[in-house]
Amino acid sequence: MSRLRWWSRPVTDALPAQTGVRDGLAWAWFAPDDPPRGAVVVLHGAGSRKENHFDVARVLRGGRFGALVADLRGHGASPGAMDGRAIEDVATLADLARELSGGAPVALRGSSMGGWLAVVGAGAARAAAVVAICPAGGGMLRRGLAAGRFDFTADHDALDGLLAAHDDLAAAAALDVPLLLLHAEGDEQVPVEHSRAMHAAAQEAGVASRLVVVPGGHHRSAQHDPELQTLILRWLRRELA
Repeated sequence: MSRLRWWSRPVTDALPAQTGVRDGLAWAWFAPDDPPRGAVVVLHGAGSRKENHFDVARVLRGGRFGALVADLRGHGASPGAMDGRAIEDVATLADLARELSGGAPVALRGSSMGGWLAVVGAGAARAAAVVAICPAGGGMLRRGLAAGRFDFTADHDALDGLLAAHDDLAAAAALDVPLLLLHAEGDEQVPVEHSRAMHAAAQEAGVASRLVVVPGGHHRSAQHDPELQTLILRWLRRELA
């Protein structure tokens, strides 16, 4: 008997179905076997890259969602510098996800800086739902950028201008689609109070917002927790039905 018989699916299933570049953004597409319930654009955090979120993409694919994971400019295989086009880039990726999925509704799922982008970019992307995990605030990102704490290539002036122009709490309150917020209470980089403030702003404005706070943990734990990934999957099934 082969020692690899325990593996219930081919190894190739761990890989994206397609990869490519759109407007300078390197992307990977995970396609379900059946027609997708929807498509999800996965937005990584500062200094990260698409491969760090392939686990999320596989979970989404297993739940019959297409998942588009991309490198933001200045990250991974996307050349150049992250700049004032970041929200336009989110819209470009959402259009690509619609194209690859055959016109399915598109949700944004972002973590940390990607959470900020998911909230402020939802309108431009024509998103049908938003998931923000330990979302960073614009002010936090501006301070990190000014202090040189981020490990990615950036056009500092252009990116700082974009961050200054978009208030994430106001953007959350202006959403016309459902919002799911996830945050680890032990997050050492983005205080959980920021997600609580975003949730409160959204609820006060009548946005269908849900906040899940997980005891303990750290900045990356909520992004890759299997139970929370399943929770996201159930929420997306309901909201994109």
